[in-house]
Amino acid sequence: MSKQDQQDVRGKRVLITGASGTIGRALGARLVAAGAQVVGLDLRPGGDELYPVIECDVTDDASVSEAVADAVARLGGGLDILVNNAGIGGPAPAELAPSEEVRRQLDINLLGTWRVTAACVEALVANRGRVVMVASRMAVLQLPLAAAYGASKRAMVAYADALRHELGTHVGVTCVYPSAVRSPIHDSTAAAGLSLEGMSTYEPLGGVVDAIVRAALSPRVLRDVTTTRKGAVEFFIARHLPALSDRIVQRTLAARARAGSFDTAEIAAGLVRRHRGLA
Repeated sequence: MSKQDQQDVRGKRVLITGASGTIGRALGARLVAAGAQVVGLDLRPGGDELYPVIECDVTDDASVSEAVADAVARLGGGLDILVNNAGIGGPAPAELAPSEEVRRQLDINLLGTWRVTAACVEALVANRGRVVMVASRMAVLQLPLAAAYGASKRAMVAYADALRHELGTHVGVTCVYPSAVRSPIHDSTAAAGLSLEGMSTYEPLGGVVDAIVRAALSPRVLRDVTTTRKGAVEFFIARHLPALSDRIVQRTLAARARAGSFDTAEIAAGLVRRHRGLA
């Protein structure tokens, strides 16, 4: 989509969650440079962003309520675009009982999105606004050993569907599906002895920001936006040929397990035993 196919962002009032992280920081800088009014929310504001970032814990009802009210006031009492970008990842095998790590991912990625959006509804409806959900390719194409992240992002999309039904007469709702972007979100997975290498392909940050901007500013509300051509193909296969996408993931997983890619990961011990015929 060319700039001619986008609404003018100048003067648009934008709220971004996870505003001090890799994607949020780049997105906010892009929008500010284009003339938007931007305020961010983040658990740990960096202090060097190009726009004000309010400290906010999206897992806390009171913190969200206060921070959103502050943000909307700083934006002049209105809101045109909400970008739900806050999220965390981490290892979480489906075969193990839910841990604190699992609960935290669900609380931030799903319920945090829900809390912030609910706090913004009145302002968004009043201004015929947009909500952009930064989901994930894993919302449609689940990868192994990361059940909590995929479940939280798939649930985010389900929440977006419900929101679209309820607010669609006044508010546009779009989900964006990036793959992996190099950022600290993957640090805990790497520390557990796991790696995305071979299971997922990193994509350029700029392309993800482009997709979010396209979702926010398209004259016609877009339902789903992928971030690369490869991502569009994967999205189509996962949605329409799920058995094929399952076979692709299973083959890749088996090859990596046999090659020893998970040998140092204690939480993957069961998977490794099964693939080597030791269980």
